[in-house]
Amino acid sequence: MADTTATTAVNATENKSENKNDVEKSAEKVEEPASPPVKEMRAIVLTGFGGLKSVKILKKPEPSPSEGEVLIRVKACGLNFLDLMVRQGVIDSPPKTPFILGFECAGEVESVGSNVTTYKPGDKVVALTDARAWAEAVIVSTKYVYKMPVGMSFLDAAAMTMNFVVAYILLFDIAGLQKGKSVLVHSVGGGVGQAVAQLCKTVEDVTLFGAASQSKHDAIKDTVTHLIDRGPDYIQEVRKIAPDGVDIVLDCLGGEDCNRGYTLLKPMGKYVLYGSSSIVTGETKSFFNFAKSWWQVDKVNPLKLYDENKAIGGLHLRHLLFQQNGHDYVRSVVEKVFKLWQEGKIKSVVDSTWALEDVGEAMQKLHDHKNIGKLVLDPSLEPKPKPPPTKGNKESKDKENKEKSVDSKAASIESADGDQEAKDGEADKPQQSEAQ
Repeated sequence: MADTTATTAVNATENKSENKNDVEKSAEKVEEPASPPVKEMRAIVLTGFGGLKSVKILKKPEPSPSEGEVLIRVKACGLNFLDLMVRQGVIDSPPKTPFILGFECAGEVESVGSNVTTYKPGDKVVALTDARAWAEAVIVSTKYVYKMPVGMSFLDAAAMTMNFVVAYILLFDIAGLQKGKSVLVHSVGGGVGQAVAQLCKTVEDVTLFGAASQSKHDAIKDTVTHLIDRGPDYIQEVRKIAPDGVDIVLDCLGGEDCNRGYTLLKPMGKYVLYGSSSIVTGETKSFFNFAKSWWQVDKVNPLKLYDENKAIGGLHLRHLLFQQNGHDYVRSVVEKVFKLWQEGKIKSVVDSTWALEDVGEAMQKLHDHKNIGKLVLDPSLEPKPKPPPTKGNKESKDKENKEKSVDSKAASIESADGDQEAKDGEADKPQQSEAQ
């Protein structure tokens, strides 16, 4: 009996202890701070290579900077023809979908990763990225981030940086533009074309031939020396003015224009390819156009270049930056471009600004070559109002068609009940009337 009582007392003590532990554990659980909600951002995401339907505005978690990176709160994004090629999947080694689009943005540094000493929160910067730029926030390695000059707007930075860097390298570092030289540039109404036009004016006595579609001529006629219609006869048009040809050809088209451009060169002339927009014809990738653009290009024979005293070059900025370790060189070019802007020698040329939600319309405008200068995405803009819904009209038409169908069936049944001769006569009447 004593043993039983002792055992009961021990069990009661153990239960009390266990209950106390359970209460303490529950209290600890209650006291644990809740994890902060994940911050989200809007981003333009490519869900699959193809047409505009594959471009979506989605909510994505905001990234955090790692070592050597900065987080930029994006204020403006540049839209480039390269973005159309990426969407269609016609570039080499594209990222795996889904991924955030965009190669160029400007904004404020919001936070920095470890070992970052050159930038601090609040710095106004522009960045060139290997995708991921078209979002409300982006993390970028400091290798590809550049401080904006005092007084430069985010819109100016996003509209100028990539275009003028490409144009500067083409003209000065590859083609060696000098006083008295002549230049032919394709798509002179576009972002790079307008940058080339301005940079040519920083050198004395440069003759600039610009090729553009007829619809753009009035708007850009004052930016070039000679404006040429972008048609099949543009070579002859240039020859009428410059029978000996030109010193520099800057080609963003590729395909058969490579051969045409080369034939326009004077001795000691330089042809430079910096794009292949001719392969982008429809909304989606065309394997025929892709293959055709390369089949049309003659093979380069170094002996021919030697005999004719001509040179051929190329520029692929994405490769130079992200695959060939050219970030220090590109930074030096950015600094030269910004210095020219500070001196008032160049300025941004903005065609239009768009909300993130309207990126499809902006892409289509660029695809149709209807822009003069740069198209810029602004995350702060409200999307354009959508056209009024046509559902009511559609329902009304469907109802009308349904009623006609019912009437037709009823007439058919009624006619079937009648005499066959009368039926044929009735059928003949509307036919005669229709013919009349």
